[in-house]
Amino acid sequence: MSTVAVIDYGMGNLRSVSKAIEHVAPGFRVEVTADAARVAAADRVVFPGQGAMPDCMRELDSRGLRPAVLEAAASKPFLGICIGLQMLFKHSDEGDTPGLDVFAGNVARFPEAMFDAAAGVRLKVPHMGWNEVWQEQPHPLWEGIPDGDRFYFVHSYCVQPANSAMTLAQTEHGIRFTSAVGKANIFAVQFHPEKSAHAGLRLLSNFIRWTP
Repeated sequence: MSTVAVIDYGMGNLRSVSKAIEHVAPGFRVEVTADAARVAAADRVVFPGQGAMPDCMRELDSRGLRPAVLEAAASKPFLGICIGLQMLFKHSDEGDTPGLDVFAGNVARFPEAMFDAAAGVRLKVPHMGWNEVWQEQPHPLWEGIPDGDRFYFVHSYCVQPANSAMTLAQTEHGIRFTSAVGKANIFAVQFHPEKSAHAGLRLLSNFIRWTP
């Protein structure tokens, strides 16, 4: 039986992620694990998380999971979610924190003063709630998901890839920001597919069937 490892480094609601994957992948064994050996043995890896970048990087290293994450990101279908996207980048302005440097680029906070001229309202940070995801490039994980479909977000920082060709989707919240990136075997999103109803479940189902 194929295995999906959901990496547990002590940050985020891992149960909702694992349950959503179990729902779309009845033929797979889904393991929430902090064991580097189990991550290495898995066929697919999901790297989720919530919280502050300095805390997440510290907890990842304290559990000895950095090498396992880097190896998985280099070798097997890999899905990053929320801060699991941000941690893949070289640096975050949040706490001036070095990331895993899988991707070149920075993670920057939304500007404090953002205004939606059409609605006549000041936009809040964090960006929280449902928003449209506009697909910049075709990808197998977008299969069956209409362009502009809505996903659930909770974040104050957004990624700024050094290579714009990596950007697979963008979203508007005061500014237009990258909400999904991809390269080779990696697909990573700023939103939470496990909280995004039908569109999120379809994306997770596509990930389970994806053969990069």
